[in-house]
Amino acid sequence: MPQSLTVSKMHIHSRLKRVKTTVVYETYWRFAAERQAIFFKRIDGVPFPWTSDPILSRYKFTNAYRASDRVSQYLIRNVIYQGDSSIREVFFRIMLFKLFNRIETWKLLEEQLEEITFEDYSFEKYDEVLTGALARGRIFSGAYIMPSGMGAFGSHRKHRNILRLVEKMMKDDVPEKITEAESMQKVFEILQNYPMIGEFLKYQLATDINYSEMTNFSEMDFVVPGPGARDGIKKCFDSLGGLNEAEIIRFMADRQEEEFNHFGLNFKSLWSRRLHLIDCQNLFCEVDKYSRLAHPEASGKSKRR
Repeated sequence: MPQSLTVSKMHIHSRLKRVKTTVVYETYWRFAAERQAIFFKRIDGVPFPWTSDPILSRYKFTNAYRASDRVSQYLIRNVIYQGDSSIREVFFRIMLFKLFNRIETWKLLEEQLEEITFEDYSFEKYDEVLTGALARGRIFSGAYIMPSGMGAFGSHRKHRNILRLVEKMMKDDVPEKITEAESMQKVFEILQNYPMIGEFLKYQLATDINYSEMTNFSEMDFVVPGPGARDGIKKCFDSLGGLNEAEIIRFMADRQEEEFNHFGLNFKSLWSRRLHLIDCQNLFCEVDKYSRLAHPEASGKSKRR
């Protein structure tokens, strides 16, 4: 079980003197500010290039705020709030979209099936569309690493096992259980009962569900560091001062205004919304990738460079 952020801020702040940062720590804040500046320049119609940073100009990185990313925005606008608003149908659409996490796959299902609903769901129809798409190219994004699910559901084809996974969740009344959950961590724990989705993906799914009206929890209550974030944390800190990685993410969220001011950075927030835990977690992952070029000497937890 990953450690949740039920720990008090006082507990964290009382141990800050033992935290030791590296040069990549400053890069974390500079990256966040510049990536956010790029986001607003694009919205405002400023022509390319949107930055003088050669790495950000050449390579793709996600936005500083997870909710403003392309896939998250598509999920919110075109999946969650399009179609039947009942909790079972909303949950079905979220799971089906996010377990493939590829907009093109969702659009193909919409084109071929006309309407994506659990009420009219048929394993055979969905399998036929996805098998045909797989023969022509990719149907999954590369954002998450998922096992094939063969051991749990018996098929050599991952997409078939995903369909069986969603079927099982619906049969087990997971949508109803989630709406009765008392916290985001409890939603995470409900999802823990199912194969194929690791701890980090379960946390991401809990966040995606929270974009809907099924739940309404604060994103500041719970976080699960992913593999990329763990690498980023290792590159930003020589010592965590006895804090765990989830607490370090809290540390970043709590200190954001202070650190932007300290480094002389003008961070334009997302319409007055502070960076939340999931945003700081994601920024660690992006800084891990950015520092492979900006700080090639820095080594992450996985030793990947």
